[in-house]
Amino acid sequence: MKKLRIVFTLLLAMILLASCSSGAKDSASSGDGSADGKTYKFKLTHITPPSHMWHKAAEKFKEELSKRSDGRIELEIYPSSQLGSEADMMQQIEAGSVDFGFITAAYTSSRSPSFAAWFAPYAFEDLEAAHKARQSEPAKKILATLDEQGITGLDYLFAGQRVMLFKDKHVKKPEDMKGLKLRVTPSPPMQDFYKSTGASTEGLPLPEVYSAVQTGVIDGMDMDLDAAITNKYFEVAKYGAVTNHMVWPAVAMVNKKTFEGMSEEDQKIVRESLAAAADYAVETRSGQEEEFRKELADNGMEIYDMDPKLFKPYIEEFDKKYGPTDPLIQEFIDSVRK
Repeated sequence: MKKLRIVFTLLLAMILLASCSSGAKDSASSGDGSADGKTYKFKLTHITPPSHMWHKAAEKFKEELSKRSDGRIELEIYPSSQLGSEADMMQQIEAGSVDFGFITAAYTSSRSPSFAAWFAPYAFEDLEAAHKARQSEPAKKILATLDEQGITGLDYLFAGQRVMLFKDKHVKKPEDMKGLKLRVTPSPPMQDFYKSTGASTEGLPLPEVYSAVQTGVIDGMDMDLDAAITNKYFEVAKYGAVTNHMVWPAVAMVNKKTFEGMSEEDQKIVRESLAAAADYAVETRSGQEEEFRKELADNGMEIYDMDPKLFKPYIEEFDKKYGPTDPLIQEFIDSVRK
């Protein structure tokens, strides 16, 4: 009887051990393809208000991350510069206190000059062409320049193209800008483009632009149609030249250590989620062009077009100045001008 109890006990132990082993294996392999089934709660920061396309793209990114990871990857979004200026944001991403950012290529070019390539004037016929170019080898090489800063460049997202708004002067050709004082994002390639026409530039913070136009401190601005509406610039600027002379990319980036600490499967989820957000942004924004033009016109702004051919000398001047400064800029310009 004693031997029987010992045999029974051993059999029971073996069954329990097998059961535990099977449960551990199932647990380790769970998590939508992730080897470790980790959960994440990330932070993302950007400068635009919730009504802007970049914030809507951030929300799409959040939605895709959750869906593709079966809820394991969560994202908190901090819009409207809640975490500081773009300089602050990049420092936080570099330090790892913030995980992701949608940072303007204009600011990013101050940290990594190759991003100036995106501001080659009239490089793209439309947003779809720019969206396609983001997958080119030169564009990917430019993203990779962030590696040395402890940041991984993941992708590009686009809002509108750049237009020109003027307080009270009907500018019909580039030469009409001579002597005007214009608000231009403090990015050297953007400012140099305007200075080549004879205009002077001011790098005012966005919250100060409305009152600066209203009081005559500046005569106009470089802007996109999204922001012209969300910031109600139609109340202070009479003329809107829809030049579409430059695209306006945000650089989607992540702390390098954080990203490299994820499994390959989860890295793939991040990249695919961003690609879905980028597709959503450009498809949505492209379809809003006429709607935005009409809304501005309905609010009293005179909306008109300027022939890109008028800017040919300024395009050539930009390319000759910036191409030789960086092999990646030259490679990018050559790829989009052909």
